[in-house]
Amino acid sequence: MTAKGTGTASGSLPGTGIRLTAPAPGWSLEADVVVVGSGVAGLTAALRCAAAGRRTVVVTKARLDDGSTRWAQGGIAAALGEGDTPEQHLADTLVAGAGLCDEEAVRALVTEGPEAVHRLIRTGARFDTAPDSEEIALTREGGHHRRRIAHAGGDATGAEISRALVEAVRAAGLRTVENALVLDLLTDAEGRASGVTLHVMGEGQHDGVGAVHAPAVVLATGGMGQVFSATTNPPVSTGDGVALALRAGAEVSDLEFVQFHPTVLYLGPEAEGQQPLISEAVRGEGAHLVDADGTRFMVGQHELAELAPRDIVAKAIMRRAHEQGVEHMYLDGRHFGAQMWETRFPTILAACRSHGIDPVSEPIPVAPAAHYASGGVRTDLRGRTTVPGLYACGEVACTGVHGANRLASNSLLEGLVFAERIAADLADAPATRPAPAPAAHPAPAPAPRTTLPLLAPETRGAVQRIMTAGAGVLRSAESLAQASAALDRLHREAAETSAPTAAHKAPEPGVEAWEATNLLCVARVLVAAAQRRTETRGCHWREDHPERDDASWQRHFRITLDADRALDLRTTRTAGFPPTAGDGPRATATP
Repeated sequence: MTAKGTGTASGSLPGTGIRLTAPAPGWSLEADVVVVGSGVAGLTAALRCAAAGRRTVVVTKARLDDGSTRWAQGGIAAALGEGDTPEQHLADTLVAGAGLCDEEAVRALVTEGPEAVHRLIRTGARFDTAPDSEEIALTREGGHHRRRIAHAGGDATGAEISRALVEAVRAAGLRTVENALVLDLLTDAEGRASGVTLHVMGEGQHDGVGAVHAPAVVLATGGMGQVFSATTNPPVSTGDGVALALRAGAEVSDLEFVQFHPTVLYLGPEAEGQQPLISEAVRGEGAHLVDADGTRFMVGQHELAELAPRDIVAKAIMRRAHEQGVEHMYLDGRHFGAQMWETRFPTILAACRSHGIDPVSEPIPVAPAAHYASGGVRTDLRGRTTVPGLYACGEVACTGVHGANRLASNSLLEGLVFAERIAADLADAPATRPAPAPAAHPAPAPAPRTTLPLLAPETRGAVQRIMTAGAGVLRSAESLAQASAALDRLHREAAETSAPTAAHKAPEPGVEAWEATNLLCVARVLVAAAQRRTETRGCHWREDHPERDDASWQRHFRITLDADRALDLRTTRTAGFPPTAGDGPRATATP
């Protein structure tokens, strides 16, 4: 896998023919598998593929340990404790998913999860243990009826998992390309994935745009929280994998189900970007949600009170705040005492104190913020998308596990389990594909190449403000229509700027312009789906349709992008995903 200058990349462009405006690749690498992303899902997939003898290259947007995984505080959920069972874990997951989980996918998660966690331990991850014991210490989080959350470093679980996997990747000598933004999928004449184009930023091993050629591409690019003004996601979470998949012709599903974490440190109405998370484990250990008068408003609203599923808690916080005309509520853990804060939640304690708040002596101001995308690129139980050779796992994927709302701490487990499933599928396949037999009929011509108009970098803030105002925790037909119109306006302005007769120069291709363009793409899909889903379910809350409507909406959208950049929205007939495309009534929206 030596780098070589090629000038252009072999393979045709994706099925839609749409690509980002970018220079032609000037260098390339060869591999059997290219994994895009370095969180728990990406590194697990890479390690397992390499162990199976596949030449594996890891491409990551920042450094190996800079993804979303290291920000995970609470832990990883699995039926590890005495008296707990996968069936109980399955039941809690299905309840949280509000009728839209794919039960077969959930069953795979909960039955394979415990051993996947033990393999992670054997890889080097060190979880906290109970006092005077070698048993893993377990805690509870929202939606769980049992203590089944394993944690590390008190509230630094993601950082420990990331450390262990990064060390394992380096010990295995895997080829990595850091500081690289993936651009588009490459496909062969049959429409199969054949690699990716990417741009290395400054500190990487290569300069400028290049390509990694491989017959299998694994997307593990994380989430899209940066589509909103306030999020718990790191700056790199700009929906790049979902946008790439849409341009490649893959189906995406459930993007309307964005989970807003109910307890994020409130830093004021003007706060933007990544905000400090106050882990659900704080409530799991007994902290209470209260209003300014000290009243516990979750009592009586759900049998689990503060440990109700996240959508229920987020809605309760917003309702109480609106009733009282304020912007936030409080999380009260003063009764923990200084020692518990310092030993169990040192990261959260430090974050709060850095902003002038001391949880030992005062309640923490909290409000919901964008946290996790339950939807993404649709996959089957082996992580295969609707584009042959393209896989997805982790937050970028929609496996059907989360349904309308993710159960707390199921995300790290999903990354583990489905990354291992992808590696198993690739291990069963030939390392390189044989040459295809002569076709009885000529292959269809590849779709015409269309470059996507780039947004100016400063447009990113406009997209975020539009989405926060119109498609945030509270949504309505009016707010979504305003968001849709505003996003359409940004899209038209980009197209006008890129026209040959434009009065103003089009933005130059570059990381900030590509990220803004990806954010606009996923924002328009999210809004289109949220407009169409005229009900309240899970973390999708429509003020104008406050009830859940199983008769009409216990189903998913399957969304693809056409060559003319129009969206096709189809619905499934049931809560389960079909194995192949084309099974539901079709409606068309123009993003």
